[in-house]
Amino acid sequence: MNKQNQLPLVGVRVADFGQQIAGPAVAMVLADLGATVVHIDPPNGPSWQHPANAVLNRNKSSLRLDLKSQSGLDQALELIANVDIVIESFRPGVMKRLGVDFAKLRETRPELITLSIPGFASNDELRRDWKATEAVVAATSGSFTDMGFNRVLMGLNPSFSPLPLGSSYAISLAASSAVLALFEREKTGRGDNIEVPIAAALMEGLSYNSYLVEQLPERYKTMRELEIEHRKSNGIKMDLSYEQLQEYLDPFYRTYLCADGRLFYCVCPSHRNHAKRALKVLGIYDELVEAGLPDVKDLHAPISEWEGETSIGVYPLPKKWADIISEKMKKAFLQKTSDEWGGIFGEGQIPGAPHRTTQEWVNSEYSKESGLIVEVEGTEFGTMKQPGPIVWFENEAEAMLKPNAQENVSFEEALARLQDVAKIENTTRPTGKDIQPASGKGWLEGVKILDLTNVIAGPHSTAFLARFGAEITKLDPVTPLYDPLIGILFTFQTGVGKQSALVNIMTKEGREVFERLVKSVDMVVINAPDRQMRPLGLDQDSLSAINPDVLFCRLDCFGGPRAGSKTNYIGYDDIIQANSGIMSRFGKPETPEEHAHLGTLDVNCGFAGALGMVVGLYQKRKTGKVSRARTSLSAVTNIAQLPFAFDYEGRGPFNEASGREAKGNHALSHFYQTLNGWIFVDSHQDELAKLDAIKGLGGIQQSQDISQFLRENLVKESSDYWLNAFSLADIACAEPLSIELLREKNSRQADQKAGTDRGSYAFSIFPNHPSGHCITQVDPYSIRPLEAKIRAVTPAEKFGHSTTEVLRSLGYTDDDICLMLEKGVAATGWSNEFLPS
Repeated sequence: MNKQNQLPLVGVRVADFGQQIAGPAVAMVLADLGATVVHIDPPNGPSWQHPANAVLNRNKSSLRLDLKSQSGLDQALELIANVDIVIESFRPGVMKRLGVDFAKLRETRPELITLSIPGFASNDELRRDWKATEAVVAATSGSFTDMGFNRVLMGLNPSFSPLPLGSSYAISLAASSAVLALFEREKTGRGDNIEVPIAAALMEGLSYNSYLVEQLPERYKTMRELEIEHRKSNGIKMDLSYEQLQEYLDPFYRTYLCADGRLFYCVCPSHRNHAKRALKVLGIYDELVEAGLPDVKDLHAPISEWEGETSIGVYPLPKKWADIISEKMKKAFLQKTSDEWGGIFGEGQIPGAPHRTTQEWVNSEYSKESGLIVEVEGTEFGTMKQPGPIVWFENEAEAMLKPNAQENVSFEEALARLQDVAKIENTTRPTGKDIQPASGKGWLEGVKILDLTNVIAGPHSTAFLARFGAEITKLDPVTPLYDPLIGILFTFQTGVGKQSALVNIMTKEGREVFERLVKSVDMVVINAPDRQMRPLGLDQDSLSAINPDVLFCRLDCFGGPRAGSKTNYIGYDDIIQANSGIMSRFGKPETPEEHAHLGTLDVNCGFAGALGMVVGLYQKRKTGKVSRARTSLSAVTNIAQLPFAFDYEGRGPFNEASGREAKGNHALSHFYQTLNGWIFVDSHQDELAKLDAIKGLGGIQQSQDISQFLRENLVKESSDYWLNAFSLADIACAEPLSIELLREKNSRQADQKAGTDRGSYAFSIFPNHPSGHCITQVDPYSIRPLEAKIRAVTPAEKFGHSTTEVLRSLGYTDDDICLMLEKGVAATGWSNEFLPS
């Protein structure tokens, strides 16, 4: 049997008209999972000429068509007539003007799934027709203004980053939407017309940068946040140096110099065990205890009830203890090399990793052995190291680890390949007159999920699925593992749309609750390393013994399609940012710093986990196969770095824009000051004549120094003048906006709507949030099907709020439940307050 036949999307046919990153990458993800993909470029080739196209178009048959000619359009329509999914990533209305009208196509073929990935939403009257490059979307969406507390304190605004974050989030979201539509089609025979604006995807991806909690207790504010507040209220300039900034960082959440002169990132705040283990391997735990380091037993009690001023496992620590611990940790880290500490932390189950560059990550032995980086043999670049798959299935990943290089074919060859797939495809869905009318329901209505996850990535995966109608039971231990900042504050984002129950599944009675839950659901989800599966009873044999039909999904930090030396290392978003090169690019290798506040990779790992889950649901619906989906933070770091995360013999240096002083990619793709602010111009050499025709920029073609020319001339007029002039010339340009401004202009009181009707930006205000605080959050609005329903999810409820209701639903009597509560097998809360004061 051909290995490709093991893949879950075998038989799915895709026409990929995408350009730049997001569109082609969505089709790449589908192709990695077994879909047959034909990629169509315009006559002159891809609009983005870059070696990364070899990554984006692997496993695809490629050809060029001129849709502006009748013959090219006819051929495009014939290809579309032989596929299940059509993908495009142009500005709204472009495909229709070229003669490819998705609405008309679906009138005659309601089984067709059409997927549009524009920069800005089609219902965004202001921005829909903008030339929406990656940087323009990022600037408009606050990415270059709200780049993290470090940049604020250093006074860096605007602040450029070359990471294509908008596209990276859109890839996971749009691929998920395509598979969700396939899942629905298996039931009803109907496809759907879906839009995923990159700006909306970016806002959802950076949701932890944008949510607002009014009257947040002081205990949750870091030293950096307090310093920002102090400087703002006293009119003090934001001018900290990188060295000064380090002293505002928590000792368990910062970078340390090691014996080899290289840096190590320690990230183990908020978890008592992790912090204690770190201090012990560093050899300083006992002396800190002797120095009087307090140990508060119940971190979820109000601070007014604490028996000490702080404790191990609290984030953030007060400055007094932060300074004491940091000084001791600095000296301890100097005793070994960064690699040695990497092994010690990894084997000791402590989150931490050496800082490395993207080049080192791509070429590391672990990336290769784990399948996080794969090799593709092509004619253009020879043996090319490329990102591995972003989702895979346990014991079935080998078929995904030897991708085929892009193959250029004729129209006739492309059509024949699509038709050959149709001949052998076993269609199980309703077809023809049996296709059902649009139900108006969510894609996942009736699907039940047991969520055993914690922190951000895992719980975000299930929270994302709630908008499609999935019923989610969040099961947590009776005694919390994390302090309230990670354990509760973050759940304002990750707890939406869920029921929360607290049960100790390590007891006999709790184990019975767990098994009843497993029997009642379609999917079980956890984020944990492989070594924990068997002890928790989550290995395949144990779960199958309880419910042979239950699907499973696991997310972790370092995991890859194959086991490797770091497979069981634990960690968070920041650790992979450090180890994979993101921090070294953002702040330079010698002065690395995290990208944005938090959740940069976490949220996308959650989206990727959801993709794995819906692929599993689709495969089971179609074939009956029960699978175990996987993804990891390490896998999604590669799509956040798609323009850089590859290597081959003769590759140019890894010298893309980096560091806190970077203002762009090159002179024509750069931030410039205007008379009253900043704009980002995102142009290229081929547009010099168009630039020359703009009033105020005449002579740029003859200029010997384009950067100096633009600096001298753009400052003469206002930002509005240049935005209008560039727009009329169809040259990409944007003003850097803040998330604060976007939230202010696009927020409304929660109205039980998902926000998909509100353009590129939409926030909901919850004045009566269960926490007792007024909360403002980005809407669940990035995926916009025409026929399926997207629901506004319910706010996160207090941990344990639904314990009794969940136990009753499993058949327990009120007497049973009372006994479990008395014995501590179950609980209805971690504290009296939702968010401890």
